[in-house]
Amino acid sequence: MYIQKNNSITFSLVKVLSFTFFLLTSCVIVGQQMQSFDLNDVRLTEGPFKNAQDVDMAYILELEPDRLLAPYLIDAGLPVKDKRYGNWESIGLDGHIAGHYLSALAMLYASTDNEELKTRLDYMLSELERCQDANGNGYVGGIPEGKVFWQRIHKGDIDGSGFGLNNTWVPLYNIHKLFAGLIDAYRFTDSEKAKNIVIKLGDWFIDLIEPLSDVQIQNILRTEHGGITESFADLYTITKDEKYLETAKKLTHKSFLEPLMNKEDKLTGMHANTQIPKVLGYEKVADLTNNKELAEAVKFFWRRVAQTRSVAFGGNSVAEHFNPVDDFSGMIKSNQGPETCNSYNMVRLSKALFLDNNDVSYLDFYERTLYNHILSSQHPEKGGFVYFTPIRPNHYRVYSQPITSMWCCVGSGLENHTKYGELIYSHNENDVFVNLFIPSTLNWEEKNISLTQNTKFPYENESELVLKLKKKQTFVIHIRQPEWAENFEILVNGKVQKIQEKPSSYIAIKRKWKSGDKITVRFKTYTHLENLPDGSNWVAYVDGPIVLAAKTSTKDLDGLFADDSRMGHATHGKYYPLDEAYALVGNKDSYLSKPKEIRKLHISLDSLKLQPFFEVHDARYQMYFQTYSQEEYKEKQALLKKQEMEAAALEAKTIDKVNCGEQQPEVGHLYKGEKSFSGYDEKFWRSTRGYMFYQFSNKNSEGQFLDISVLDELKLDNVKISVNGKPAEIISTKDKTIRIKLSDVEVINVKIISNNGEPTPRFYELRILKD
Repeated sequence: MYIQKNNSITFSLVKVLSFTFFLLTSCVIVGQQMQSFDLNDVRLTEGPFKNAQDVDMAYILELEPDRLLAPYLIDAGLPVKDKRYGNWESIGLDGHIAGHYLSALAMLYASTDNEELKTRLDYMLSELERCQDANGNGYVGGIPEGKVFWQRIHKGDIDGSGFGLNNTWVPLYNIHKLFAGLIDAYRFTDSEKAKNIVIKLGDWFIDLIEPLSDVQIQNILRTEHGGITESFADLYTITKDEKYLETAKKLTHKSFLEPLMNKEDKLTGMHANTQIPKVLGYEKVADLTNNKELAEAVKFFWRRVAQTRSVAFGGNSVAEHFNPVDDFSGMIKSNQGPETCNSYNMVRLSKALFLDNNDVSYLDFYERTLYNHILSSQHPEKGGFVYFTPIRPNHYRVYSQPITSMWCCVGSGLENHTKYGELIYSHNENDVFVNLFIPSTLNWEEKNISLTQNTKFPYENESELVLKLKKKQTFVIHIRQPEWAENFEILVNGKVQKIQEKPSSYIAIKRKWKSGDKITVRFKTYTHLENLPDGSNWVAYVDGPIVLAAKTSTKDLDGLFADDSRMGHATHGKYYPLDEAYALVGNKDSYLSKPKEIRKLHISLDSLKLQPFFEVHDARYQMYFQTYSQEEYKEKQALLKKQEMEAAALEAKTIDKVNCGEQQPEVGHLYKGEKSFSGYDEKFWRSTRGYMFYQFSNKNSEGQFLDISVLDELKLDNVKISVNGKPAEIISTKDKTIRIKLSDVEVINVKIISNNGEPTPRFYELRILKD
């Protein structure tokens, strides 16, 4: 096998394995129900996860509670104690970070016993209670003009679309964060105040939607609504009051769920993190009602996302949307790769399915995503959270900052690194299950069992478990043999045990244990290649569960630490052409044989140094490599070079653009509309029976033309287009593109109106061009 860049060929060999991670076999544990330990039962002791927890704590403590609370005080008519944060906290998602902050404080307090976290949590709850009391009807929220907005909904005045409800940015998604934060505050710290606030909030919401018909509720649910279904299922679990479970059922988005019930994958083109939280709610409802058909729909969704839509490090989506399962080229080309929020929720779903089904195979995906996406999504020294993780070769990621960045992935990022202890161990009524090789201590106080795990995994393929007991006890310790572990070996007090290896299952050790007993687990891992799920010639190097990548450059890292701009979470540095990326050239049978190991998980691949992706920061990197035979290399590279040059030429003359129907581009261009619909048909699109509006930046008035592209036959009979309030000067209509002449202004407002209430053509792109 050869690795090639810029026509320079050198020799490199690595071993090939015949399996891929996403071919998952089921291993159901028959017997008592699996349960997770409480976070306060487990303490991290050392290693990258403990470091991530500590770095996250510093970030959490740098945030100012009064600034997070300001939107709630404003909406309650109370004087603010400090100005609210900017960025997304001041342009429509006001208050959403506070909900995540409650969850993060509660979980990190449970994980560490740091009293400052509890003090902050109690203060946040007291202020929210004060806002709720001032509102007087159980409502508390930070949504701009919230009282007016919710009153319109209550009266049935509803115009819902993917990301806007009555031209308000995802209000149910926003308030769900508060529901979840209050529930977590009660769940992890036993706060009665949090419980009382969330019950009153839930009752307010039930009253809000009580007058609405099922059709009206389904219209609301067209807009991203987070895990609001899950929250009402949680309220039922807390109170056992049936009204909350009935509300959870009422908040089922039927047009999304019905295909899943029929085992149909209609996910392509959908906004990914709109859908995953819905399924978390359905999973809880299925478990609470013993609805086996609904449970199977949830499993079907998980399989489709985990096995056909996720890349090597566990992430999914491009520009926040599910791409076609047979074409990942869009993800390869984009600077907006898998979103961290998606993996945050897929990890939560995997955990729930593992616990409710006693099925260890869900842990394989959980572990892969935890090590490679979640752990890598925080800067390990400076702190800061990642939104998009591009797989585009020679690209990079952006990190948030506490003062400037208030994105959704900051909210989920605050939580991600507080709860690493949640599934290292689990238990049934009597026995302990060791699920992950992470250095930690378990204290099962109820059974007087303490267990300390000492390991340097993944840098060493060994883990040591030491028991501390008050008296001798007979019970079973189940040790997970992951699907990637070979030559699995277990020793008890230095004596090798007779075991039957079975990857993706547990090995049970039953005996009368005494304090000081020591279990040693040893295994081997191998470096192998994994193709993208579409079967194309892009491959990643994986060792055991660890994805490897190479730092390729530290140049052109524009915006590495984000500013407060609307799209500060996306990279703004130049794209390095794909045809200049490193490629593997040679006989396909020899792409992976005998890598030169520098040290564990660090290998030399000719001029590249591969290392765990979670170690790669402050640099451009390459995770995926194209594979070619010697014969096809020149032809394929020439075609790729041509495509890259054409794309670069178009971008060079582009001043601004919006992709219709995609959340971030639309919100970033101040989208507003009425009676508007969006969808996906090879491209994202939006049409309207009312109007649609976007605002563009025309820096230095360089843009001379606006090109509006459609998917359908181009007819303008029922369409009126205005630019800055005046009829557009249309100079051509050809190739399904309308070209409009622009005047020399730096802000361009574009409004597209349906003249007769009939649907307009499906618009997929508006682009400001120099020429």
